Parts: sequence; structure tokens; C-alpha cells
Amino acid sequence: MIGNLRIFFLGDSFVQGIGDPEYRGWVGRALTETGTGITAFNLGVRRNTSDDVLRRCWTEIEPRLAPDADHRLVLSFGSNDAVEENGVVRVDPDRCLDNLATILDGARRRAIAPLIVGPPPVIDAGEPHLHRTTALAERMAALCHTRDIPFIATTTTLAADPTWRAEALAGDGAHPGSGGYRRLADIVLADRWHEWIAKPRR
Repeated sequence: MIGNLRIFFLGDSFVQGIGDPEYRGWVGRALTETGTGITAFNLGVRRNTSDDVLRRCWTEIEPRLAPDADHRLVLSFGSNDAVEENGVVRVDPDRCLDNLATILDGARRRAIAPLIVGPPPVIDAGEPHLHRTTALAERMAALCHTRDIPFIATTTTLAADPTWRAEALAGDGAHPGSGGYRRLADIVLADRWHEWIAKPRR
């Protein structure tokens, strides 16, 4: 049994679990193996960039805060930031890092412990998008390291994962099915998830 633990999952369509026929995504699968007594809020929105997440972050989280609860924030974005439209990426990498830092500053002021899950790859976007997403993920990891905030890398592992790739290509080219989300949940659970649940870093 975990005490009065509230976890906010904030991010894009991969957080939302788009493509999963079971409607669980990686978030539901990770929670299933975490314990009871958790109040979880999936605040993933399709096509959201870090700009979008920053804009809605606290207006969505603050009404869900509870007195005396242990509040946590899981952030995952960046895949949409790295998408190129009309020859320009949707969000410049420097601004994405600024957005991440701003949200982390807000979490610290509110005593909410964050954990960052790196951006998954968009398979049908090709190698240029993968390179941009990988570079962005590395910069996000470095930022988290300077703040002693756990960062779970996903980009390169999932880009090479046959289940993730096959399911994404069989679907809309970006989102996997249940097997791919199972793989992403496994990555999260095998990294620092349980340590963070037991002993958060604020």
C-alpha cells in the first residue's frame, strides 16, 4: 500500500497512449506494477509540444492537488517539438529546454517531485527526426542531471526495438500497439521508477 500518492502524467500522445487497443498505454502498465493507493491523472494530449505542455501545466494540475498528499509529476515530451513542418522544427531545441526548466522550477516551488521520461521516436519520420529527437533527449538528460532529477532515456532503445517499430509502421507510423507500450513501460520500470516512487527528489 502506498500512502496518499498523486501522480500527474503530463505530455503528448505517447503519454496519452494513442494506438493502444487496450487503452492502457505505458502509463497504465507502469501503474499496474507500482502498487495500490495511487491517484493517477493522465494529462497527455495528442500533438502537444513542450510549448503546449508548459501553457496548460499548472492550470490542469493545481485543481487536482490535495492537502497532505504526496504529489509527483511525470513529464514526457519532445517528439513533437522535433517534427519539421515547412522546413522548420515545431519548437526550437533551446526553447524546449527552457520550457522544461520552467516546469521543473514550478514543480520545485510547489514541492512536487518530478521524473522525466525521454521522447520516444516517431518511426515514419525518418532518420533526420530521429537524430533531432536523440540530440534533444541528450540535452534534456543533461539538464536533469544538473538538477538531480531522474531522467529515463527511451529514444534510441525504442528506435531499435522490433516490436515498437513493427507496431508503429502497421498503425499510423508513430504510435505502437499494446506490445510497444509494454516495451516502453518495461524501460520505465527497469530504470529509476521504483526508486523514485519510494524516495522522490524534489
